Amino acid sequence: MKLQLLSTTGMTLLRMTQKLWIRVALMALLAVLASAIAILFESYIPIGLQNRFTPDSVLPILTILASGMLAVSTFSLNVMVTAHNAAAGQATPRVHRILLADTTTHTVLATFIGAFVYSLSAIILFKAGFYPDGASVLVLGFTVAVVVLVILALLRWIHHLSDLGSMDATLASTEEIARACLMRTRRLPSLGAQRMTRDAILPSDAEPLASRATGYVQFIDLRAISQKLTGDQIRVYLYVRPGDYVIKGQVIGHATGLGERAETLITKSLTIGRYRTFEQDASYGLLVLSETASRALSPGINDPGTAIAVICRQEKLLLDWAHGTPDSDTPLFPRLFLPDVSRRALIENTFASTARDGAGLIEVAERLQDALHTLSEVPEPELASAARDMAARALDYADLALPLESEKQRLRDRSDNPSPWP
Repeated sequence: MKLQLLSTTGMTLLRMTQKLWIRVALMALLAVLASAIAILFESYIPIGLQNRFTPDSVLPILTILASGMLAVSTFSLNVMVTAHNAAAGQATPRVHRILLADTTTHTVLATFIGAFVYSLSAIILFKAGFYPDGASVLVLGFTVAVVVLVILALLRWIHHLSDLGSMDATLASTEEIARACLMRTRRLPSLGAQRMTRDAILPSDAEPLASRATGYVQFIDLRAISQKLTGDQIRVYLYVRPGDYVIKGQVIGHATGLGERAETLITKSLTIGRYRTFEQDASYGLLVLSETASRALSPGINDPGTAIAVICRQEKLLLDWAHGTPDSDTPLFPRLFLPDVSRRALIENTFASTARDGAGLIEVAERLQDALHTLSEVPEPELASAARDMAARALDYADLALPLESEKQRLRDRSDNPSPWP
């Protein structure tokens, strides 16, 4: 049920399903199989239908479908690339990886390319003489089904193009993926392990665990690690979380009672890659939203409205997270120790750049103070304290950046009395 409980293999398969070429390849394979099926079931076709639907009546339709789908597929790919580049240009380059996982785009393109492969393979089989005379009936039936799928895909694609690459759609997609990860980490603190704190005392016989690669920790397979802990005295203490950057050979934890082989198996349960990912990295989605706000506040774009919209989304995300509750008070992996998501890091990644870059715009600074004041009253002490500290820092930034003393005083009054009512 929870993504954190997937194995490393399951996570790899999940990532594969989010790649465009996988869905396209499957549709192309189905198209080839559909063309071949007509050969196998030709003997079941009544003679009357065989005489009525000949290859000459089917080939023109297949030719039109093949040429049309080639053009549509090429055009759609160009539209997708253009929309993604536009979104990355006006939001942040990191949002490109979110858009690449858009299943609607994948399905539509897979349908177009699958239809092209089907019609092309059927034409080749006809011209090569592999199809018996009665196969034309089945091919025509498959062709009608493919045309219906293409029409539905076109309608879906037209609707999807209305907001593909727009700022609203980009923010909505980023918020959705950020919410999913945030709420998973809320329902399963420390990814199901015991919470590791800075004042934890390690056993004297604990041996260090070294990172096997350089990069970002993307995924920690805690279930696999737990299954490798066969001895009752074995304990594993990890200091890193998904999203942390590690260096090859860096000490990322300690363990007791492990042999060299078991240590290698445990370190291999950490997926380390070149980029941060959203599966278990609670603050990454918030950071991507923050980068979007900073880009909107740059002099070249100068769009404070987008920055305010981002602050509203971030505020709601953190409020929902703060009011969420864990699924269970008992850790799923009691012999594993892992830091929980840092509340201060959540606030820092969410609002630090906006506080700095939006300090000279009174409307952005006021909305930020309101959001931080709301978050300072949540029933999560560490998050509330971090919000109050960030509000004070944002006020200092604004004191330096606002051009008018009246605006500075207005913001001070707003921070002292954040309610919009007098």
